[in-house]
Amino acid sequence: MIKAREEKVKNGESDGYGKDFFGTLLESNHDTQDGAKHSLQDIIDECKTFYFAGHETTNGLLIWAVVLLAMHPKWQEKARKEMNMIINESLRLYPPVVMITRKLKRAVRVGKFTIPSGIELVQPTLAIHHDPGQWGNDANLFKPKRFSQGLMNATRSPMAFLPFGYGPRTCLGLNFAILESKLALSMILPRYALMPSPSYHHAPIVGITLAPQHGVPIIINPLQ
Repeated sequence: MIKAREEKVKNGESDGYGKDFFGTLLESNHDTQDGAKHSLQDIIDECKTFYFAGHETTNGLLIWAVVLLAMHPKWQEKARKEMNMIINESLRLYPPVVMITRKLKRAVRVGKFTIPSGIELVQPTLAIHHDPGQWGNDANLFKPKRFSQGLMNATRSPMAFLPFGYGPRTCLGLNFAILESKLALSMILPRYALMPSPSYHHAPIVGITLAPQHGVPIIINPLQ
């Protein structure tokens, strides 16, 4: 793909490498400024990251949403009318990315603490999402209604909900991932009722993302 676009520019068939994200990366490969230049390996790695982040995380969200809806069938009918609460609660209980890691390039002062450069900080998303101090004593329960009045009223601090990160480094694909998930669920729920198979064993395991260790066998019955 890299060579194909470069050949078009070289042969005069195109006056640029493209206006999409891939084209922007290619443009940076040919940038004359050293600080802005990306190597071919950088471009390949960036594409791998975007491919993984754009598929694996949404896949994880849909898996756990289906599991939770199968376990709580009364919410399936409600989900056909209002899906935001179910998706948010699925992301809260089973965030695809269970921790966010940042390495400090310089010393930072946070309150009374000074954190030296080179330190790697881990933000435990899964722990924060299950913190009773933020979500109440029912923090481990599937309770989509906690989001009925919006995120600001669901928890003591909106920063306690971090499935896509927070602040200037919030995931760029947030809106697309939510839309994609809604479309998938809206195609399934009006047609089928879900229930867990007797062979289902609830065993979340952390790899790169939070996944079901033994898969998700679900019984799907057509709605009449």
